[in-house]
Amino acid sequence: MKRVLMVLMAIILVLPVAACTQPAAASELKSDKERIASPDISEEEQVLLTEGSIAFAFALYQALKNEEGNLFYSPYSLSLALAMTYAGARGETEQEMADTLSFLLSQERLHENFNALDIELGTRGQGAVGKDGEAFRLNIVNAIWGQRDYTFLPAFLDVLAENYGAGLRILDFMEDAEKSRNIINDWVSQQTEGRIEDLIPEGAINTLTRLVLTNAIYFNAAWQYPFNEDLTADGLFYRLDGSHVSVPMMKQSGSFAYTEAEGYQAVELPYDGGELSMVILLPDSGNFAVFEKLLQAQFVADVFDSLHSAQVVLSMPKFEFESEFQLKDALEAMGMLTAFSDEADFSGMTGKKDLAIAEVLHKAFVSVDEAGTEAAAASAVIMTLTSMPADQAVVTIDHPFVFLIRDIETGTVLFIGRVLNPTA
Repeated sequence: MKRVLMVLMAIILVLPVAACTQPAAASELKSDKERIASPDISEEEQVLLTEGSIAFAFALYQALKNEEGNLFYSPYSLSLALAMTYAGARGETEQEMADTLSFLLSQERLHENFNALDIELGTRGQGAVGKDGEAFRLNIVNAIWGQRDYTFLPAFLDVLAENYGAGLRILDFMEDAEKSRNIINDWVSQQTEGRIEDLIPEGAINTLTRLVLTNAIYFNAAWQYPFNEDLTADGLFYRLDGSHVSVPMMKQSGSFAYTEAEGYQAVELPYDGGELSMVILLPDSGNFAVFEKLLQAQFVADVFDSLHSAQVVLSMPKFEFESEFQLKDALEAMGMLTAFSDEADFSGMTGKKDLAIAEVLHKAFVSVDEAGTEAAAASAVIMTLTSMPADQAVVTIDHPFVFLIRDIETGTVLFIGRVLNPTA
């Protein structure tokens, strides 16, 4: 199955302030610090970083699972964008963010370890192929956009420059908020090869905006074992209510990492190069709601550990859909309260307690077919001033399922999706 995957994500931090300050230019101002090319981190720290990232990924899934329909989002991109925000958090705001986002390392160690993980992921796919026949891509980029003449602490800018490669680009939100919004949206579109357009909606940036932090991930990879288009045929996919839809079902047989236990099956589909994969979790028919409750970090880690080589007869649908979220309520329910309130303390950004998060927005797109997977995601954080049997395993994915895209060596979960209706 050779399949490709393009996944991207942009996370944006808009920091409006309830006071007038002076405007900004359109150039890029960098900290005098260069990005740290060889972070001094330990294996134990990287384990803690990954454990925390996975814990957040599935805690967020639990918070989102009651949304209607299909889901798709990038927990890794959200973690990165919110980690850049966290660099400026202090006091109770800092502690609540750490607890909610499962940041298990100190401020000093967290950012350097994210940098190390980013560098490690940047080595993936050497010599591998992308969906479009060109080179494999897993690109992760960051940028921050600040109001002209508005002062940000050098120490805050240095952390983002040294660990996230994020230079400060100057805009004038006060004089032309709409132009500033379009500039950032154009950057996001460029970084995602046009898959995410108009990430920031009209009105989200205004004269009170002081800072926007952006993160984008783009992933394009072929399946290690391609699906044969000639084997694709229409089949039935059964929805949660018992009704069904007709959908093109892709088919192939081969050796894959596989496991099964009471209530579910799991199969891992590697991408070209064998360094990243999609793991599909298929609950037994009629068992989806019970299975979703099990989706916590330890459960998923146990699934990963139990995967082993098996002969699999696989059928799965082609699908394409979009997801869109406003995450303020979910993050507050998870315990991140102060960051959204008048009591927020992001004084590590400016030296003053003048910024609070107004909303966290997220948009994502995924398309899966014989050729591969194309996916895109974008997020905005808007801030204001105030044991395997010997025979073949048959995996017929004809009812709702969950899928993950992960880095195999580190275990980092880059994307999570849920398919309730592949034709939606």
